[in-house]
Amino acid sequence: MTLALFTSGGTISMTTPRGSSGATPRLRGRDFVDMTPGLTEIGHEIDVHDVVPVPSASLQLATVLDIVRQASELVSGEHAGVILTLGTDTLEEVAYLIDLLWPCDEPFVVTGAMRNATLAGPDGPANLLAAAVVAADPAARGMGAAVAFNDEVHAARWVRKQHSTSLATFGSPNQGPIGHVIENRFTALNVPRRLPSLACPDPDTAACTRVALYTASFDDDGLLLDGVEETHDGLVVAALGGGHVAASTAHRLADIAQRIPVVLASRTGAGPVLRKTYGAVGCEIDLQRRGLLNARYLDAFKARVLLRILLSTGADREQITTELHRRS
Repeated sequence: MTLALFTSGGTISMTTPRGSSGATPRLRGRDFVDMTPGLTEIGHEIDVHDVVPVPSASLQLATVLDIVRQASELVSGEHAGVILTLGTDTLEEVAYLIDLLWPCDEPFVVTGAMRNATLAGPDGPANLLAAAVVAADPAARGMGAAVAFNDEVHAARWVRKQHSTSLATFGSPNQGPIGHVIENRFTALNVPRRLPSLACPDPDTAACTRVALYTASFDDDGLLLDGVEETHDGLVVAALGGGHVAASTAHRLADIAQRIPVVLASRTGAGPVLRKTYGAVGCEIDLQRRGLLNARYLDAFKARVLLRILLSTGADREQITTELHRRS
């Protein structure tokens, strides 16, 4: 059998040549394979597909949609699973996007690196090996998209980047890892129930669908919200605590929610948006009465990905509410 390896830049592909001012993408997929000890011992050939070699901050939705399409075609043949390497800056969002759209039982494993290949102790080869171990394991079938990093396996639905430099940057604060890679074997733990995949949007329509992300903060004047319903198709609010904003901002959000879908998430990184604890103006009870949709455990970044996909496939308010509930 064969594993498909898609590469799209990021730290795992970067080197810092002598005399240069910083690391840039220089390595290709075949370089990854050649520099990863133990990869050939998994017993699967590696079919390399190099995509755009860019930092993940510059990765575009259309590129990810095309990777999902190509990967789906490959696993309908003789490919047992899929691996994608990319930069860690947007890895959690890309992995979640793939998980929403991935229609196949074969595992789709996302990984990357925090140390580039010219630093002491680069983690790219170890992470790639772990990703291949998971992608090749029959126990990972039906798991959807996952992230393999630092010998931990996380559900794309829950994973977060939690540190700017640590090799253990990825974690799932609401769930914990769903498995580990130990001695080149995947051990599954509490794998979440797989949800049905969403319809893959037309790339041109998705590219034109705009969802804003607004982060509430102390003594916030709310000016960044001005005109957002004119320029965007949806809005996600990364609210304070359990789903709170300033009272003055609540009135503006109510007006916006009459025009476009507004999703209420938390900026904290763990825990849910509350439903019925606080009733003051700007708190969750008040905001839900004003039409904001509760994201529950779904963080603001993933809520934005989900809302964009739903809007780009024509979902109405009822469908958006249903999907938020079932996926958070």
